[in-house]
Amino acid sequence: MTRNFSLSGFTLPVNMVFTASAGAPVQVSGIAATADAAKSFVSRLVLQTVTEVLEQQGRSAGLPDVMISNILDQLTVQINYDPFECKTLSALKPGETMVNGVMMDMLPNCIIVGNTVTALCQAMRGGRGAMCDLSKADDKIANIPPKHLSISGTFTTTNIIMTNWSRVMWQSVVNRAVRMLAAGPFGSNFVSAFATVG
Repeated sequence: MTRNFSLSGFTLPVNMVFTASAGAPVQVSGIAATADAAKSFVSRLVLQTVTEVLEQQGRSAGLPDVMISNILDQLTVQINYDPFECKTLSALKPGETMVNGVMMDMLPNCIIVGNTVTALCQAMRGGRGAMCDLSKADDKIANIPPKHLSISGTFTTTNIIMTNWSRVMWQSVVNRAVRMLAAGPFGSNFVSAFATVG
């Protein structure tokens, strides 16, 4: 049995983007150095959360841990995620609103506030308007493309009990997983997230 799911409505923690920019890990802790590293982070995050939800569900049903482990061994979670590449990074301190422009070949310049990539500064160094101002409407500030703000995937199971689960039961699992993400270390990024199961 296979069920598709999608997760969206979240903001981007730095761990879900990548950059090859020299000095980026020093400037922004946790940012991935490759697209594969960012994808691996997302896969681990989703898998760990879904596993935790299913373990809790099994325990509340009175199943022994060994049975829960056997059931989980029969579940495969496949994640599809397209991480965003930041050519350069501008990490702002609390209260800062101005971002310097960069050379054209270094765009997009990701604006990072706290642990979140909030927007893109499209200002170029030199010339007029070579800065982005977050304190007002600024046509040099761009949103992160929507395709990078969505995770999709599949649950595949060979477990006899889980193969008979309805879409509603799987929706309940992903809803609990989203609530768990919102309560976890990246909670501020997932507080408005929502998931659907097909």
